Amino acid sequence: MDILILSNGPGEVTTWVKPVVKVLRQKLGDNRSLVRISVVLSPCTHATGKEADIALSYPEVDRVQSPEHFFRFLLWGVTADNWDWHDKGVVVFLGGDQIFPVIIGSRLGYRKVVYAEWETRWHRWIDKFGVMKSEMLTKAPRKYSHKLAVVGDLMADVGMGRWGDGGVWGDKGDKGDKGDKGDKGDKEDKGDKEDKGDKKDLKDMHTLQFPIPNSQFPIPFAQHGEQSEAKQPTTNNKQQTTILIGLLPGSKSAKLTQGLPLSLAIAEYIHSKLPQTRFVIPVAPTLDIDTLASFAAPQQNPLIRQLGWTEAKLVKECRRQEAEGRRQEAGGRRQEAGGRRQEAGGRRQKAGGRRQKAGGRVEENEASINSSPSSLSSLSPPSPHLRVPASPRPHVSSHLKTPTGLRVELWQEFPAHELLSQCRLCLTTIGANTAELGSLGVPMIVLLPANQIDAMRAWDGLPGLLANLPGVGTSLAKLINWVMLQLVLRYKHLFAWPNIWAKEEIVPELVGNLQPQEVAELALDWIEHPEKLAEIRDRLCKVRGKPGAAEKLAELIIDN
Repeated sequence: MDILILSNGPGEVTTWVKPVVKVLRQKLGDNRSLVRISVVLSPCTHATGKEADIALSYPEVDRVQSPEHFFRFLLWGVTADNWDWHDKGVVVFLGGDQIFPVIIGSRLGYRKVVYAEWETRWHRWIDKFGVMKSEMLTKAPRKYSHKLAVVGDLMADVGMGRWGDGGVWGDKGDKGDKGDKGDKGDKEDKGDKEDKGDKKDLKDMHTLQFPIPNSQFPIPFAQHGEQSEAKQPTTNNKQQTTILIGLLPGSKSAKLTQGLPLSLAIAEYIHSKLPQTRFVIPVAPTLDIDTLASFAAPQQNPLIRQLGWTEAKLVKECRRQEAEGRRQEAGGRRQEAGGRRQEAGGRRQKAGGRRQKAGGRVEENEASINSSPSSLSSLSPPSPHLRVPASPRPHVSSHLKTPTGLRVELWQEFPAHELLSQCRLCLTTIGANTAELGSLGVPMIVLLPANQIDAMRAWDGLPGLLANLPGVGTSLAKLINWVMLQLVLRYKHLFAWPNIWAKEEIVPELVGNLQPQEVAELALDWIEHPEKLAEIRDRLCKVRGKPGAAEKLAELIIDN
């Protein structure tokens, strides 16, 4: 059987495709001759160009076609590598336009299953819809209502930290085996509690479930789950607790140009008031750290000095490699010392032979020598426990360092749910990351800086195309952004996904000419008043939906 997944942007590939293929493999097994999973990507205005590589990195996926070949496949059914197809199969829609599975599924003669967030289309030709909310059932024509089933929000599965029966990372041998087995067992137990509807576990899941690997952060961070809300840092005890704050400035130049230096400036101010705070940027898989760091360099990003924000330099450290070099050097010295001891022992043996020939008095002296601490028994080669262990895989730890000495760690493991779940709060731009944070129940401050009016050129549709035209793009970008800003301020448009879900502002969205100190004061107020953080977490947990969407969607896909 062939399972053909249609998707497009980075958010869909990382938060929809990943959990669904994980559960499908768990249910259908790993025999690729029986079940083959293919991913075909369609063009997306938010694409980074690395979506195909990300999808191909999923072990459950057998083959991936990049978006530049999509329309040839859509219109003529021809893939870049001339893929073959089994007689039986399913086309699964996880991003793009809902007409795509209709055309492709009809040509292949496959069933068509669509995951829909907000609306369902082409009801006559789609076999099954897995919808996010029950309200969508009433919007579809009544005669097609039997085709719709509520599966929930795929992002809620991210928040609960489990995709199917195998946990976040699946069975042994996958990433879930990092750390000791006891931790894995704890995760499975928590997953069971979630299924039983334990509200307390749902509230604190983002703080209890994931330990931060110490390989990158040698100092353990305090987790929310280690103390009750009443014991969280206040003015009296704030110096005793390390506070982790996440920075998510975006992954594309349109956001990073303002977002990164603004976030660094905010972080510097917070750290000047609370030195025990630590900051981390979870680097998107579509972004390399050198490109990220270029937006913190005034030579590449002149906006930094224009606005007086903070710059930073990229620092790379290979901690394990350096430590291993020191261990190898120490081992070499031990081996050299052992060789000298063996050589000395040989000389003593030779001298002892001469003494034995000289008579009994020499034998007595030799016996005395052999009973001394430098005897042959103490001159054997170094014991096994002195051997230098095999070198582990070198681990490069990178961070951004500001002129004030502030260190902002760059976290490159993906996904970063384990890390984000332990953040006291996050400063983030708009996008899929707000859905991820909301599903994890992490309080956030959403930043939409418009300090440089022509910097934002990533609008969807026609405005985005006009803003990027050569020659006139800058002028059009200024006009479009000014109009958009006025509309946002006038009609209170919501951008963050948790706010969209709730149809009200759960987390603050700061739009316009943002000043680092003002944003930092808001974050400091939250830290000083943990009851405010607790209220936001509670509201996020209530709006994020129930877990199990990937499991239910997989059942629709498999169902004949």
